[in-house]
Amino acid sequence: MEPHAVSSSQKKPHVVCIPYPAQGHINPMLKVAKLLHTRGFHVTFVNTDYNHRCILRSRGLHALNNLPSFHFETIPDGLPWTDVDTKQNMLQLIDSTVNNCLSPFKDLLLQLNSGSVVPPVSCIVSDASMSFTIDAAEELKIPVVLLWTNSATALILYLHYRNLIEKRIIPLKDSSDLRKHLQTEIDWIPSMKKIQLKDFPDFVSTTDPQDPMLKFILHVTGRSKRASAILINTFENLERSVLLSLRSILPRIYTVGPLQILEIDNDIDSEIGKLGLNLWEEEMNCLDWLDTKAEETVLYVSFGSLTILTREQLLEFAWGLASSEKQFLWVVRSGIVDGDASILPAEFLSETENRGLLITGWCPQEKVLSHPAIGGFLTHCGWNSTLESLFAGVPMICWPFFADQLTNRKFCCEEWGIGMEIGEEVKRDKVEAVVRDLMDGEKGIRLREKVVEWRRVAEEALAPPSGSSYDNFETVVNKVLLGHD
Repeated sequence: MEPHAVSSSQKKPHVVCIPYPAQGHINPMLKVAKLLHTRGFHVTFVNTDYNHRCILRSRGLHALNNLPSFHFETIPDGLPWTDVDTKQNMLQLIDSTVNNCLSPFKDLLLQLNSGSVVPPVSCIVSDASMSFTIDAAEELKIPVVLLWTNSATALILYLHYRNLIEKRIIPLKDSSDLRKHLQTEIDWIPSMKKIQLKDFPDFVSTTDPQDPMLKFILHVTGRSKRASAILINTFENLERSVLLSLRSILPRIYTVGPLQILEIDNDIDSEIGKLGLNLWEEEMNCLDWLDTKAEETVLYVSFGSLTILTREQLLEFAWGLASSEKQFLWVVRSGIVDGDASILPAEFLSETENRGLLITGWCPQEKVLSHPAIGGFLTHCGWNSTLESLFAGVPMICWPFFADQLTNRKFCCEEWGIGMEIGEEVKRDKVEAVVRDLMDGEKGIRLREKVVEWRRVAEEALAPPSGSSYDNFETVVNKVLLGHD
C-alpha cells in the first residue's frame, strides 16, 4: 500500500509571526509576514486576545477571516479581561508578556503541530520584545528570528545600559539636578560621538534601582544573542557606522528596511495586500480632503498611538497651528490628553475651520504622508513614523514623547538633516515659528532636499537583486528560515 500522500499545502514552510501588542510593533511585523507569504510561506499571525478584539472592532467582524495560507490566532496577554475601550497599562503589559505568555504560546505551537490542516511550524519571527519565543523555538529546535522595530542606534544604546549601571551613571541617586545629569556626555560607546544622556531612550532618568523598564531592557538585550538572526527596519547607509559596531556584539544582524519600500513589490490590491491590523478605525475621508489641496501646502500632525499630552500642551500646539495660518491635518485621537477630554476650544475650531481637518480616530498614515499635498510632518519621532516620512520625502518637526523617540529626534535633526526641533517645552509662538520655517522657509527647503536624497538611498537599498536590504531579506529567508546552504 502506498504511503499517505502529503498535500502541497503540507509541504509549505510555516512561519509563526508574533508582534509585541502595540500598534507601532504590529505594523512592521505585518509587513514582514506579507513578504514571507509572497515567498511561499504559510503564515500564522498571533495577536493578543485584547488586540484581536480591537482589530475586529476597527475593521469589522470578518476582517480576520482566514485567507489562503494566512491565518490568525490569539494568545492571552495575562492581564485581567478589559473592554477594548479601556486602555491597557503599558508597564503591566510589559511585565505580563515576560511572565505569562510563554506557556500559552507553546500551547498554540503544539495545537498547530498536532493538526493536519496546516503544515508543521518550521520557524518563528518574533518581535524582539517578545523574547520568550526564543525558549519555545529552542525547545522545538526551529529557527527564531527577532524583528527589532527601533533604529540600530537605539539598539546599540540599549545594549550599553548594563554598562551605564555598572559605571553607576544610572540609576540617578536623586533627581534634584536632573538637567545636569541629562547633559552627561557618554564618549565610550563605539560609533557614538559626543552623545549625552538626554539623547538616550529616556529611561536613564530613573532613581529606582528596580525600575521595571530598566529590567525589561536588560532582559530583552541579554536574550537577543540567542536568536538565529535579528532583522532591523533600517538600511545600511543610514546607520552604517552604528551597524559596524553592532555586528561586533551581535553578528547576525540584517538590515531590511525601510519595510514600506520592500512591501511595495506585493500586490496591494490582493486580499493580503489590503490586509490591515489597525487598532482604531481609520478615517479615510482625509484623503479626499487632501485631494482638494495644492502640492506641499498641508502640515500633517500626529503624535502616534501612545503619546499623552497635557491639556496645556494640546492648547499650545493648537494655537501655534492657528497662528501659523498654514493648512493642517491633525490626528487628535481619543485619549491623547491624560485625565481630560481632548476637546479643542470652539474659538480654535472656528478660526481654523477652512484650513484644518481634525481626525479623532486614526488615519492611513503612509497614504497621507505620500499624498502630494503634504509638505511637512509634526511628529513624535516614533521609528515607524520617521521611516515613513523619509520614504515619502517629507521633512519633519520633531517633538519626542518617550523611549527611543528622543534618540530619533537627535539623529533626524543633527545627523541626517531631515528634521527640526520644536523644543521640549511647547509654546505657541515657537510652534508657529517652526511651522512657518518648515513650510515656507529656507531651512524647510534644505530639509526637503535632504529627505528626498535619503529616500533615493533607501530605494537603492531595496532594489533587486543586489540592494543591501533586499539581499539581506533574501538571505534570512533562504539561509535562516528555510535552512538552505
